[in-house]
Amino acid sequence: MKSNTILSPEQMEDRLDEFLISVLSSRRTAAGVAQMLATCERSQQEFILQWVKRIASTNAEMAYQFASHAVKAMTIMDEAGIEAWIIHAMDVYDKKGLHPAIAVLRDFSQAQKNTGLALDEVERVLDIFVAGLSGRRLKLESADRVYTDTETLFLPALLNIFEKREDNFCLFKAMAVHLWAQTRFGTWLSRQKFLRSKNFCLEMSLNKAIQHFPLPDKACRLFHTLERIRLDACIARELPGLHRDINLILKKLGETRIPPLWQPIAEQLAHPSATVQVSYDLLAKIYSTHSPQALCYQGELVPDSVEEIMALRLAREKEAFRVALVQLNKNKPTPLADVNDEKSQFKVDKIPDDSLPDGFKFELNLDGQPMVPPDNVKSLMDSIIQDVGLIPEEYLVAAGEGGYHLKQAPRDPENVWKGVYHEEGAFLYNEWDCHRKHYRKNWCVLREMDVHPQPESFVVKTLQRHKGLVKNLRRTFEALRGEDKLLKAQPNGEDIDFDALVKAYADAKQGFEMTNRLFTKMHKNERNIAVMFMVDMSGSTKGWINDAEREALVLLCEALETLGDRYAIYGFSGMTRKRCEVYRVKRFNEPYSNLVQQRISGIKPQDYTRMGVAIRHLSELLNGVDARIKLLITLSDGRPDDYGDNYRGRYGIEDTRQALIEAKRNNIHPFCITLDTEAKDYLGHMYGAVNYIVIDDVRKLPLKVSDIYKKLTS
Repeated sequence: MKSNTILSPEQMEDRLDEFLISVLSSRRTAAGVAQMLATCERSQQEFILQWVKRIASTNAEMAYQFASHAVKAMTIMDEAGIEAWIIHAMDVYDKKGLHPAIAVLRDFSQAQKNTGLALDEVERVLDIFVAGLSGRRLKLESADRVYTDTETLFLPALLNIFEKREDNFCLFKAMAVHLWAQTRFGTWLSRQKFLRSKNFCLEMSLNKAIQHFPLPDKACRLFHTLERIRLDACIARELPGLHRDINLILKKLGETRIPPLWQPIAEQLAHPSATVQVSYDLLAKIYSTHSPQALCYQGELVPDSVEEIMALRLAREKEAFRVALVQLNKNKPTPLADVNDEKSQFKVDKIPDDSLPDGFKFELNLDGQPMVPPDNVKSLMDSIIQDVGLIPEEYLVAAGEGGYHLKQAPRDPENVWKGVYHEEGAFLYNEWDCHRKHYRKNWCVLREMDVHPQPESFVVKTLQRHKGLVKNLRRTFEALRGEDKLLKAQPNGEDIDFDALVKAYADAKQGFEMTNRLFTKMHKNERNIAVMFMVDMSGSTKGWINDAEREALVLLCEALETLGDRYAIYGFSGMTRKRCEVYRVKRFNEPYSNLVQQRISGIKPQDYTRMGVAIRHLSELLNGVDARIKLLITLSDGRPDDYGDNYRGRYGIEDTRQALIEAKRNNIHPFCITLDTEAKDYLGHMYGAVNYIVIDDVRKLPLKVSDIYKKLTS
């Protein structure tokens, strides 16, 4: 039982010395801080000491700075607010370093005595909410200001404007939706002005447009106000419930959405046909006026960031779309001999459709025939239309010899790590810090790589060596596919259910109504399973283990092709958090072809075993598959490990465990097959007592994996 006795200054100093010893000296002691903390209640003292310990695991100087300001902070914030403030400071430390993080700890003057809400707490819910909105998928990230670069929504790390957490959450949603609306309803479309005297169209970005005014910053703020009013009207039509919630927020803060003098302008901008061009046209007329004060959810416009991101995306998507047209032409029932032949013409028509928010849709045609593009091409078209407003004619020429090429050659994924662009085109994932008991935001940089195909001689030899086993596996899995299940107590069927009949007779004798469910029938189980195989490609798998893993994969593929379950195979390895890699062997939508066999042959040991980030990425891929049962099966020879940081040991085990917990929340069932004879020391903690198996002889791996898979999916 914990004591309520307040710790004395001397006792506090002893506790602080334990965590801060590395930053203390004869001139700088913990005595002054201890004196301040001695004035707090015991529960507050313990709360502060716990956080000093957590922060010191990251940086002792930060822990000292927190301890120095903790007493004052507790006079204006509750514990939830302080926790959010600390986490924000540690996120800043991860991204920008020590001095900016200390600045956050020292500056809490804006905090209020209420229950603050951290973005960390609601990020997942917000991410799902934003993903459900139309348009391209947008990421969420914390920042010092609220804005979007058209690919990421930057939101505050902490909101504590309202006393109630639900109000702060509503404000988070309002900010996110307003930024989404900028990308969805054309705020960043190029300004298009048709000059009648010269039959051409002048396109001008916002950045260039505001430079024509004496005070560009003022012009940008006015334009933002115009767009905010127009987008508010769009949101009111698209999301009327959220629009009402935003009105309640404004009412609580005493903010006015539209000042009286702006009513005539607002009426023009609220019209369903109003586009960003209306805002541009009005900007020149109102430039001499004052812009109303920005609303709580409005944020800022940052044209420089948008221009940089859009330029890269436009070039990338133009090339990707033209390459996609080549594939669409090849997949025609009667493909043309030359994809660049003048007879092969793509066209995009704008078709009225009142059921859609814009009142129209875009239809892709090839040689005058409408096409139903695959989902990836449709998403690409939607993204291009969001940026440009249409599909330009130059996009509709299939890529080929003499076609369009990016000015900058694509970066080799094997060399991109070496430069300052190591995050370009990569996936960023959080990592669980067991010392902080919080995530490190966007801490791991992961890239998908291709396994270099090798001659499939290894696969051929494996099939010859295990010829009898392969036949047996095929028969076993064939039977599993056609396995029938006896359903009892059915209202009709092929045979009598004697158990049900006896029970019904007993009921009738006692005066109860007799049931009609007296039959049995055979029902063929429909398999709806998706399986991700996650293969350890760390350096420790060199030799027998690597051969055994590859043999197991060959036998699995042969069996699964018979069974018909959807499956994918990815390897994983890497070196440090900045170079995490997963290796594509077989995707879900990819057939088991000669190329896949060559990739299996090409699986080779690489570097280290940072498992958490690989689990998170492969879980994301598995989440994209519509299946009743989803399995994530790991083949590994050892515990999580990495080079040069604290991932080795408890930290890596706890991060992997947290990644597996996240997977289970998404209805993914993880299982581990390991060759590490010491695995019982940690795998039970990570996977659970019944979700792993240790194979003590590497030569048994190919024989065991198929049997384990059968048990997991039966």
